[in-house]
Amino acid sequence: MATTQRDLTIHDIVRMEPPVPVRAATAAWFLAVGAGVAESVLGVIGALDGSVAWPALVAQVAFRAIVYGGLFVVIDKYFRLGRNWSRRLLAVLLGVIGMATLIVGPIQWLLTDGDFGTIDVTADFVAFAVIRSIHVMAVITGVILMYQPEANRWFERS
Repeated sequence: MATTQRDLTIHDIVRMEPPVPVRAATAAWFLAVGAGVAESVLGVIGALDGSVAWPALVAQVAFRAIVYGGLFVVIDKYFRLGRNWSRRLLAVLLGVIGMATLIVGPIQWLLTDGDFGTIDVTADFVAFAVIRSIHVMAVITGVILMYQPEANRWFERS
């Protein structure tokens, strides 16, 4: 009778799976970065009317592509695998600085104008508002999940 069991060799890799809060935080961070990309696309579409000079627009797109690409690599190659420095990096860059950039505009509008009757509710406005809401919720969710007890143990082991 043939057996399917074999001894492990040096070429076999045994890798533990991240705990559920880390997998969920990873998904939340990918969603946040994806929402940032979607917001950028909407911004570029809005700037195609000539209100922004082409060199400035190209520079913004290049900068954002580098940032979003770098975040994708950090999330996929380091955060998901339990590198604690990546958790701190995401907490500061996305959880603090990124969140501030997401909410400062609406807060300034509320403090200076705040008249909801003046909002021009177009399809562009609704799309941006929905994507921004998803973006904010994904960041909050990512921060909360990556500091759950199971996640703490996952990151402390490395």
